[in-house]
Amino acid sequence: MDDRQYAGVGRNATLENLVALLQAERPRQLDVVAPASAITAHGGDLLVAGTEPVLRPDGVELTAGTYVPTAVADEGLADKLQIPLPYLRRLRQENLALYDANVNGWLHHPSQQDRPLLVRALRSQTGGPGIARAILSDRYRPVDNLDVLLAALDGVHQAAGPVSVDGCDLTDRRMYLRIRSDVVSQAAPALLRDYTSPFTGARGADNPIVWAGFAVSNSETGCGAFTITPRLVVEICRNGMTMTRDAVRSVHLGGRLDDGVIQWSSDTQRKATELVTAKARDAVATFLNPAYLHRTLATLERAAGTPIDDPAATITHVCSQLHFTADEQTRILAHFIRGGDLSSGGVLHAVTSAAQTLPDADRAHGLESHALRAMQLAATA
Repeated sequence: MDDRQYAGVGRNATLENLVALLQAERPRQLDVVAPASAITAHGGDLLVAGTEPVLRPDGVELTAGTYVPTAVADEGLADKLQIPLPYLRRLRQENLALYDANVNGWLHHPSQQDRPLLVRALRSQTGGPGIARAILSDRYRPVDNLDVLLAALDGVHQAAGPVSVDGCDLTDRRMYLRIRSDVVSQAAPALLRDYTSPFTGARGADNPIVWAGFAVSNSETGCGAFTITPRLVVEICRNGMTMTRDAVRSVHLGGRLDDGVIQWSSDTQRKATELVTAKARDAVATFLNPAYLHRTLATLERAAGTPIDDPAATITHVCSQLHFTADEQTRILAHFIRGGDLSSGGVLHAVTSAAQTLPDADRAHGLESHALRAMQLAATA
């Protein structure tokens, strides 16, 4: 991996690949709480005092480390320093000297210079600059992706019957893990009878099976809480429908952190992973349950039958209300037409199938999480 770009493993990774990457990352992780005055922008990079050990004749000295900010780190700077984010993004693209002047002007301003900030970084593998992954409050209490992943799998194995990992995604914002039951399923003919998979041409009328499952997500960089969300999977197309109203969340907040490089205690990590394991175990009992699947599908089928007379206008309205991009709107309309289900349920299917085609995992999960709302908007357009 290029030290100057944190790219994760992208879309639809295997569980084995995800675990291997997170394990390789762990020795490089650096968390440091520093006053704003100890951080300096130079050429668009961030220099953080006292973070990199250098061997001198008289011992080891901590010197300033250089870290390349990700887009997430720039968002954190903009938020903490109250610099308009579009302006900061433009400076990064067009004028790094002005970027440095704006960031340093506020980091070292008397109103900000003593403010403690948590910098989450990755040290370099090659001796070059590392990566500044996030700039956060000193009250942020990280729960790392590897710990969440292993604890969630432990909880699943403690409570579940046969399950499958339905896919993993890792970005600089979030980790996603999708779990599907191998035994809890139900036919949903009213939801799928008029639908055709745009990927395989398989007809819902011939195979209306929906599987129970859930998704685990976590952010190490302040982009969202640890979350477990029920997720149903349509067998003929792998479309995923997430029930966000039933999601279980845990916010990453704690007491104020002391200044300096942080070594998270084993007790802190143990408590965090025990909580994740317990919530995953409870999620299995709740969401991989035939009764939950039956109730949820009954609700979906009642809302799925409204005819759509003007697909283009309806899709435009839905995408506008949900702030989807122009490209996403085009994809959804194409999937609606190919799916052949000219109803509000067809809009649900179009959003979830279009989500599978997006290369950006965060946008894909965002689309999927809004699919039920899209169906409701279509029914009332």
